[in-house]
Order: sequence, then structure tokens, then C-alpha cells
Amino acid sequence: MEMIGTPNLLGEKNKHVQKALSFGNTKVVNMQLQTGENIAEHDSVADVIIIVRSGKVSFSVEGETVVVTPENILHMSPKEKHSLLAIEPSDLLVLQINQ
Repeated sequence: MEMIGTPNLLGEKNKHVQKALSFGNTKVVNMQLQTGENIAEHDSVADVIIIVRSGKVSFSVEGETVVVTPENILHMSPKEKHSLLAIEPSDLLVLQINQ
């Protein structure tokens, strides 16, 4: 067992992206964004799972827009082009799982 802390910096600074841990074929990244901050379009060679711990984030995935909140989880397949925009201050975990 390993307990990993993820600092809550939402009130202290702007965009914060930090690798939290890696194990096996999985990388976990903690991302914190203020309202209006975005991540430009990109893709990943891995499967990606987005878990929003707080806030609301709009994702554009291959031209389709979805809003991710703590009530849902987003899965993207490898090579799906996506971008994101924080609708409100948001704290999310990004799991990148290589096959």
C-alpha cells in the first residue's frame, strides 16, 4: 500500500500539473486549473481516464464536447485528439494506461 498526497493549490496559483505516481503501465497526473484555463489540443499513445475530484471541465474530444464533473468519468482511447477548458476551478486526476 502507498498513500499519495495531492496538494490543493486551487486558491494559491494558476495551472498546476504534477505527476503523482507511476506503477506498472500506468501514470497518474494531478491537474488543477482555474476558471478559463485550458490545455491545448493533443493526444496520447495511452488509454486516458479523467476523474474530476472537484469543479467542472469541458473536454473537446475528436470534435465532440462533453462536461466532466465529480459525477462522471471520461475515458479516451489512444490517439483521440482532445483539449480541455476549466468551466470553474477544478482538480482532476489523469490516468494514462499504456497497453
